[in-house]
Amino acid sequence: MSIDERAPTTPIGTAINGQEFANTTHAVSTRPEHDEPVVTRKEMWSYLLYVNGNNGNGPVYYSFTLFQALATSAGYNPKYGPEVPCNPFVSGNCVLPWARGTKSVDSIVLISSGLTFMFLTLIFTTIGSLADYGDVSRWFLLGLTIICWAAQYASVALVGPGAWKWSMALYIISAVSYGATLMFYTAVFPRLARNTPRTRELHSQYDNGAIDIDEFELEISMERNRISNVMNIHSNLGYLFSFCLNLAVLFPLANDPRVDGYTIVLSNSYWVILGIWWFIFQKPRPGPPVPKGGKAIAIGWLQIWQACREWRKLPHTFFFLAAFFFLADGANTTATLLVIIQNNQFQFSFLKNTYFGIVRSVASVVGCTLFYLIQRRWKINTKTMLCVTTVTTVLIPLWGMIGIWTTKIGFHNSWEFWVSNTIYGLFQAAFTAFAQTVMAELTPHGYYNMFYGLFGISNVASSIIGPNVIQAIIDKRNNNWEGFTFLFALNTVACIVIWFFVDVKKGAKDANAWAEDRKAQMEKEGATSDAGSSTEGNKNDILADYSDKEKTS
Repeated sequence: MSIDERAPTTPIGTAINGQEFANTTHAVSTRPEHDEPVVTRKEMWSYLLYVNGNNGNGPVYYSFTLFQALATSAGYNPKYGPEVPCNPFVSGNCVLPWARGTKSVDSIVLISSGLTFMFLTLIFTTIGSLADYGDVSRWFLLGLTIICWAAQYASVALVGPGAWKWSMALYIISAVSYGATLMFYTAVFPRLARNTPRTRELHSQYDNGAIDIDEFELEISMERNRISNVMNIHSNLGYLFSFCLNLAVLFPLANDPRVDGYTIVLSNSYWVILGIWWFIFQKPRPGPPVPKGGKAIAIGWLQIWQACREWRKLPHTFFFLAAFFFLADGANTTATLLVIIQNNQFQFSFLKNTYFGIVRSVASVVGCTLFYLIQRRWKINTKTMLCVTTVTTVLIPLWGMIGIWTTKIGFHNSWEFWVSNTIYGLFQAAFTAFAQTVMAELTPHGYYNMFYGLFGISNVASSIIGPNVIQAIIDKRNNNWEGFTFLFALNTVACIVIWFFVDVKKGAKDANAWAEDRKAQMEKEGATSDAGSSTEGNKNDILADYSDKEKTS
């Protein structure tokens, strides 16, 4: 995760190069600190290689399929009792002992997904904002990456029905550590975007009067979108290359009982080879020193509480976070439900899933590139592009709902999975890129980890809800397709909020005005604390300490 970005030293409304800019909060907010190094090609490429390797192929896609397959092989048909194994290729008709009773395999898989998001929420709220300090971010990312690598290599030992519980544990560990690395390396993005040569050039042009505020804001947003889209393109290229590489194992070792584990190991090795360079070439951009004592672990909760109390001053930021909370829940759970149905349809075949992955990753690269070129060609703002890409989050569950009443369409046929993976790739990767850019524009300057923590929580904490609701519906109705009804309603409401109630330009100005107010308040509290006239603990102490450290860093 990115280290803390200090508030701009130039107050709003002061003169820059002899000119008064009372209302140019957005321009001031993007100004890089002078002591921050410019992003070099070597640093940027090492970052993109990490993103390329950390594509989620192994820790999420393959590990999930292996877990579902082993759990199904260990299950039994509830109609005939434990003595009669269930159909080994249809998890919907399988149950396993769970707590004091039984639960269907699909429900257990969804519960595991919910547990993953719960653990991620705890990580984001406890250590997320702590990464604003010193070099904590770099070490957190390295540690979480190593944990994920170790869990992936351990998957080679998973063979036979008796390994399903270990498979569940390794899937959760892999998915949690992988999801946490996403948060930490994604939050590096605003810092890199603020320090590219292009951004420095734009600031110089703006200060010299060569471009006006509107052109400056548009070009800064375009630069962010460029980096965000390149990130997503690299992630999906890694997804594609990893899938193609795995064919070298899946074809010759098709009958080996450990072939699925070998596939995960190969995907993981691809990440190791590409990902290690970021930890070597990343330039130091440390934040203030870490607060001493037990205060450090409380920073995340205090900052989240502080941010949520200020929602009236940041209405568009919080409208977006709230809408993204539900949209991420719906999109993530839709993807999970589709994979469950897809695995049942194609008998948990790693080879077939690899083909689908190749299609999806190619479509994702095409989608990111196409949407970025369209935006660049016609100068379309990021909010509009985001709205276009959210349409499929409504259409896919709507199509799945049709499968409740008929088996002719609605994800009952092979061709529908080829089409859905293509559409999902074309739109979902671009949606992620534009959502990330919108969040960067709505985030108060100097509080990137704090608000990206909220953004991360909106992404993962929401997904505690969806899987649990869906598994309850499946348990009651014994029909996977019934879950699409809830997902369609959830995604539709979230999209409407983003389409009609989020003003990115106004929200960006509100965010930067809030950051200036917070900076002034922390300086005042810090001065009071230094004079010995304040004995408040807890929140004010931490904020004052943060301010004092910031002034000396």
